[in-house]
Amino acid sequence: MNTLSKTTVFTQTRLAQAIRRAAMVAIPLFALTACDGDDGAQGPAGAQGPAGQDGAPGQDGTPGQDGVPGQDGSDGRDGNATVTMAAGLTRLATVPLGAEVTGMFLSPNGDLFFNAQHPDSANNVEDADGIIHNDAIVGVVTGVNINKLPRNTISSPVPLTDEEKQTVQVAYGEYQVLIKGGDQFAGAPAEGIGSVYDASGAFEVVRSDMVDFNAYVPMDENNGYLFTNWEFFPGGMSRVSLTKDSGDVKWTVNDAEMLDFGAYGTIANCFGTLSPWNTPLTSEEWGNFGDATEFWNAPDDTLDDDTASRNALATYINGVQTTAQEADTFPNTYRYHYIVEITNPMDADVTNVVPVKHYAMGRYEHENSVVMPDQRTVYLSQDNTNGVFFKFIADTAGDLSAGTLYAAKITQDAGSNEPATTGFDIEWIELASGNNAQIETWIAEYDSVGVDEYVAGKSSYLTDADAIAWANGDAAYPSFDEASADALAAGFAEDDADAFGGMITAGQPMDDRVAFLESRKAARAKGATAEWRKFEGINVNVVRAEEAETGTDVNGDGEVVSQAYVYFAIADIDRGMIDDEGDIQLADRVKDCGGVYRMPLTDGYDVARIEPVLMGATFRSSLDGAERCDVNNLSQPDNVMVMEDGRILIGEDGSQTNNTLWMYDPTAAE
Repeated sequence: MNTLSKTTVFTQTRLAQAIRRAAMVAIPLFALTACDGDDGAQGPAGAQGPAGQDGAPGQDGTPGQDGVPGQDGSDGRDGNATVTMAAGLTRLATVPLGAEVTGMFLSPNGDLFFNAQHPDSANNVEDADGIIHNDAIVGVVTGVNINKLPRNTISSPVPLTDEEKQTVQVAYGEYQVLIKGGDQFAGAPAEGIGSVYDASGAFEVVRSDMVDFNAYVPMDENNGYLFTNWEFFPGGMSRVSLTKDSGDVKWTVNDAEMLDFGAYGTIANCFGTLSPWNTPLTSEEWGNFGDATEFWNAPDDTLDDDTASRNALATYINGVQTTAQEADTFPNTYRYHYIVEITNPMDADVTNVVPVKHYAMGRYEHENSVVMPDQRTVYLSQDNTNGVFFKFIADTAGDLSAGTLYAAKITQDAGSNEPATTGFDIEWIELASGNNAQIETWIAEYDSVGVDEYVAGKSSYLTDADAIAWANGDAAYPSFDEASADALAAGFAEDDADAFGGMITAGQPMDDRVAFLESRKAARAKGATAEWRKFEGINVNVVRAEEAETGTDVNGDGEVVSQAYVYFAIADIDRGMIDDEGDIQLADRVKDCGGVYRMPLTDGYDVARIEPVLMGATFRSSLDGAERCDVNNLSQPDNVMVMEDGRILIGEDGSQTNNTLWMYDPTAAE
């Protein structure tokens, strides 16, 4: 997720007063009594006398005061009023005020881990265990096997009370907080878990509350390690030792520690997955300048963009130096924004747990990657505006260090633009083959680039002109001094840095570095679709996928899945997806409410088709905050998890008062 652009907007319940009725006046009846002595016996009733004349009309009484105003009715988008909810959709959990749902991970035993990212620091209500949810929390649902939930599930209510709004609420089981940002452990940094130190380990650079991806790696039936991302710049990852006693539904935290990401560190560790061989795959997402790489080494006084990320990386690399412009070593942007595999995850000595950046899988704003059961085919999402959908095929099963990178060219269904019904066909365009070692030598050529090398209107890095020349099959890179005719023909202006060749490669023989260091530029130059907006998490259930591919009962439950799907979420169906240009031209009905898509797996774990599964409510641009997207339907889905029975879990990072972790049954729409 691109968390810098996410804002959680809070609403409060309205002041209510009860209406009181006016009191009715009762008239007493007085009995007549004798003056002296006892009353005598009552005589017979006399005849009724004639009716008297009507008296003069009385004066009008004083007008009564206005009644107390009645209570406001419930808001159908942010309360418990009855609102249409998609069939098969269940509100499985909600997270506290200010928080996003992150880190969904479902173990084969049905243990559901998920986090509350950056909850409101003003939250002050304690949960059942006495914990206040006012900082990053990592937790697990206890007392229930999520894989065995019935089909006729009921939803957790929309939070109304302070307790419901300020703590994690679940429809089934109980939520146990395992760790909280800043917690102290024997293996944690002095400032607590979530702290990221500089490369020397001397001092804290940042303490993140943006907790994200979880992966639980079991060591045996009751023990394992939980790996968790701490998303910021520089990024971090914790490893927590856990024990679950077979006779108890609760977990015990034994210790927690932060991983060492080496001399250059990592950035904005967002979502991820667990590989089929049980290694966590974390993703470097935001913190670069996106397509505008040419500004990465611009002097501070020429930039309108925030330089906080490159300054933080400089501090990580250099220690006490606090700005990239003044640092001895200027951060090389090409050392960041890759898929990072955590090797040796179960080694008792955390110093032997080694992160490996897989340059061969391409450089861009990774949300996450998912590896198919063949241990070679990988699908990858780019969480950005005008992003690309990528595929990677490893040369060797179980080894992601070398392979071929592809980009998707999509064709929208003819005559259709409604997001709920419009699908796309996929054509895979091969970009290049490479390996980590070769690509690292290209990356190292940019280590010497700093502010002194910056030239206004030019680029020290790879440009679109370079990508176009590469896609054309040119023998050499274009000039640094003269605008490329092909780049100008493609629509780049003469004063645009992307119309010129990059400084390092200008005039040199052509190679494939642009495919791996500027993967979006390369994909666009080859004709791939670069219009996705906030392409978020992508996921598959490996057991279902393997059964559909092989026709065998992989999990031994007596049933064989005939069709499996790769699912992904789009948080905002916006920008390039609704601009009436290019390959994607959807209507703007859903817009920032987002939606979920799926891709049927075909032979060889390939995908050739994208189908809509579940869309958010109609986006109401005339309203603000949580009211824009119906609280009883999706609002900016972030990541998805596929359950063993084919249902999916969907986490929100939208603007709802309390974001939701949904469970959805796709068969409900069949």
